[in-house]
Amino acid sequence: MSALGLTAVLGGCGLTGGSDQVTLKLVAADYGDSAANTSQKYWEKLVKEYEEQHPDVKIDVTVYSWNDVDAKVKEMVDAGQAPDLAQIGAYADYAAKDLLYEADELLSIPVQADFVSQLADAGQVNGVQYGIPFASSTRLLFYNKTLFQKAGLTPPKTWKELAADAEALKAEGVKYPYALPLGAEEAQAETMQWLLSGGGGYTDAETGTYSIDSAENVATFNWLKNNLVGKGLTGPVAPGELNRADAFSAFAAGDVGMLNGHPSLMQMAAKKGVKFGMVPMPGAEGPSKVSMGVADWMMAFKKNGHAEQVGEFLDFVYDKENVLEFSREYDLLPVTNSASTVMTAAKQDADLKPFLEELPLSELYPVGKTSWAAVSADVKQRIGKAVSSGGSPSGILSQLQSTATRAESAE
Repeated sequence: MSALGLTAVLGGCGLTGGSDQVTLKLVAADYGDSAANTSQKYWEKLVKEYEEQHPDVKIDVTVYSWNDVDAKVKEMVDAGQAPDLAQIGAYADYAAKDLLYEADELLSIPVQADFVSQLADAGQVNGVQYGIPFASSTRLLFYNKTLFQKAGLTPPKTWKELAADAEALKAEGVKYPYALPLGAEEAQAETMQWLLSGGGGYTDAETGTYSIDSAENVATFNWLKNNLVGKGLTGPVAPGELNRADAFSAFAAGDVGMLNGHPSLMQMAAKKGVKFGMVPMPGAEGPSKVSMGVADWMMAFKKNGHAEQVGEFLDFVYDKENVLEFSREYDLLPVTNSASTVMTAAKQDADLKPFLEELPLSELYPVGKTSWAAVSADVKQRIGKAVSSGGSPSGILSQLQSTATRAESAE
């Protein structure tokens, strides 16, 4: 997600058609990486089509970069000027304060039923859906085919094979045999991918409570520290200092043997002529049974009323063709079953098929917890120390668990 810092108002016609006309304000995130593909253009086209069919409704859309959009919405809400709709990274705080409509107060039954079940479930707080999934992605292990061929390697299926491949790549002079970005930008993602591959995760599958310092998670980080980082297989930058964007750039430059990536890395690598393959994340004993999924969210604030108009607009936003157009423009996975079915079968979407196949096996961050924001921030700050030379995986995970327990008890 590239930050353009663009602020654009789209279709903002105001109250012009008499007292019966309703203006809905939507604040949305920018998924583009240049002025040419800014999300402004997607919304502009969508809004034009919708307003032509609904002359009594105007949609005023403001698009902000991912660096700014969550903070902008918070400012508006704190000032008592909540937008009707926000398409941002998290919804749980607003749901906890009873500021949001429930999804079934807005959406038609066919639209609600069309969401991919994992994503709809992740939008729930205490069994009620407030977060409406808007975009999703999963992660796969990317590997550089040229470097693998040169070293006579096949893609790994287990941690042991991954470590052996990394040793062979290091012997060939590869700069980052395995890139392990545990820097502050997105350490919570790399961490979760590894925890899941070790049979653990941030939360307990049965109780839903945080289990960050579980035996499985400690074992995973001990393995990472001893078998990858400690043996110099993660490159010249300490994992705690390596951000995802820098790891992706290094992969696109041909300097990385393996790393976890999402669909946007395909375009980056292809543009630089890097030949790559993608396989499920290796696990302790075989390919990981659970992948990491990520979703961004649409939500509707109750402040201004307009539930009927908001619901009708959202039904249009989630029309199959509109979901497909957005997903294809930004190399993201559709959040609806109808669009997923089309993309799974379509030749033009063949490169996304491996990611689509991972989605039903995926687990998302515990985004329904208001505590997750604090836990995620603490993971970003601390987790890199767990694999440093003097670091203690059990000690760091225990500190993170303490943060999680405190944050959860404050919910």
